[in-house]
Amino acid sequence: MTSTLRCMIAAMTLFGLAACETVQGAGKDIQSAGKAITDTAEDAES
Repeated sequence: MTSTLRCMIAAMTLFGLAACETVQGAGKDIQSAGKAITDTAEDAES
């Protein structure tokens, strides 16, 4: 895993945790982070 991807994942995790106010909000943040990771992985395959 590249250092750029690791930094991006760490930043998304920190921002996601900071923005979570409810369980529903946490679910949305986790879903957004998962989508970003999936998109990055698909871009890397191309």
